[in-house]
Amino acid sequence: MKKSEIMSWVKSIGLALIIAFVCRTFLFTPSLVQGESMMPTLKDNERMVVNKIGYSLQGLDRFTIIVFHGNEGHDLVKRVIGLPGDTIEYKNDVLYVNGKAVAEPYLDEYKKQLSGGQLTPDFTLEEITGKKTVPEGYVFVLGDNRQVSKDSRAFGFVSEKQIVGKGSMVFWPLQHVRAL
Repeated sequence: MKKSEIMSWVKSIGLALIIAFVCRTFLFTPSLVQGESMMPTLKDNERMVVNKIGYSLQGLDRFTIIVFHGNEGHDLVKRVIGLPGDTIEYKNDVLYVNGKAVAEPYLDEYKKQLSGGQLTPDFTLEEITGKKTVPEGYVFVLGDNRQVSKDSRAFGFVSEKQIVGKGSMVFWPLQHVRAL
């Protein structure tokens, strides 16, 4: 092999590594779903792509699935229910945001399995956090599997500074590949 050909390979590999580093650091990163708190939407041990740049540019929307740095030392995956300034209440298994009932179609599968029981116990934001509204710079999150999820009902609000990004697609296992 010629020296120029070796240098060409070294430059190509170096460029590929730099591009991969930039993409993973600033644009996208993989994340592992741990546990059953987001079932049926996400299953234990699925791997998903987290869009970092989309969150940075567009902010958050209600019901977006996010990944954030949990206080337990690992990242958590939950769904945004309350945005800054929102009041949140659950009554008779219905979500009320700012006093208006809001549909949660992603919970329909679990609600059918309950045979009349409640998936989400009644609560108000003030009862569980001591605050009437979600504070600026924070979000209120819940797991889709409400009966087992450790979420904002247990650990309170999530600082926007803890958020890694938005879940955009499941890529592993291959038979589960889908957009979120």
